[in-house]
Amino acid sequence: MRAIGQDEFGGPEVLKVIEVERPEPGPAEVLVRVHAAGVNPTDSWHRATGGLAGSVIRLGWDVSGVVEAVGPGVTTLAPGDAVFGMPRHPIPAGTYAEYVTSPARHLVRKPAGLTHVQAAALPLAALTAWQALVDVADVRPGQRVLIHAAAGGVGHLAVQIAKARGAHVIGTARSAKHDFLRGLGADELVDYTRTDFETALAPVDVVIDTIGGEYGPRSLRTLRESGTLVALASPAEAYLADQARPFGLRAAFMVVEADQTGMREIAALAEAGLLRPEIDTVLPLERAAKAHELADSRRTTGKIVLTVTD
Repeated sequence: MRAIGQDEFGGPEVLKVIEVERPEPGPAEVLVRVHAAGVNPTDSWHRATGGLAGSVIRLGWDVSGVVEAVGPGVTTLAPGDAVFGMPRHPIPAGTYAEYVTSPARHLVRKPAGLTHVQAAALPLAALTAWQALVDVADVRPGQRVLIHAAAGGVGHLAVQIAKARGAHVIGTARSAKHDFLRGLGADELVDYTRTDFETALAPVDVVIDTIGGEYGPRSLRTLRESGTLVALASPAEAYLADQARPFGLRAAFMVVEADQTGMREIAALAEAGLLRPEIDTVLPLERAAKAHELADSRRTTGKIVLTVTD
């Protein structure tokens, strides 16, 4: 089968089409014929550095496709089922390929109202947003939620999930993206290039920080007592917990995990029309290097998706 591989760490140019053996599903696994694979910032990080694995790997976690075969013991899926999910994360999954194996319970059935491209754009980013907002911050109706980089891959989905939870949603983004975010349900918007969000906002209950760096300490200063900051950018952000505690605040660093329960909630929101990914760019598998070049620019709105099978 065709897949995207690399022989060394580096920029997008290290990615190339390779031929590898088609995998076989093991116990409790399924083989998925990949229709589309989402591209995420973590893919670029692993391409450039080896990431958590520390070695050259096959890239990609987001997948949407059709079950081709099932391994021993699988009871939840069958050949022919259209599925989507984020298999194995943070262990390499290799979804930039014509076929991929996945634990059956890392996937759920694809909503009929989503194309494979739309479905492939959701898992990692939407699960990150869901786990941050629901599992960590426990966002409730009426709470004020600040989402940084609200027009980004995680951010624009977090806006929709927070809104579906009944929150008052505030986003930081350039002015050119404000109309887009209002269309997703954002209640307040701050152009971070013109306005200091620290002084412009009334106190908030929850902050979702997808940027890191100085945004962590600055965001702590926007929280009301007992508020929660969820840092997504880097393990280094764990130090924020020590800064938050003396002020009656909570700060947590989170890494997204494969989560069938969360995926079912995401699928339900999509089926209800409450969650839709914005697709910035769609490219064929063989143009994975171009997809990473665009991702590395950090100027996209929404998601980049690779198509594999029509």
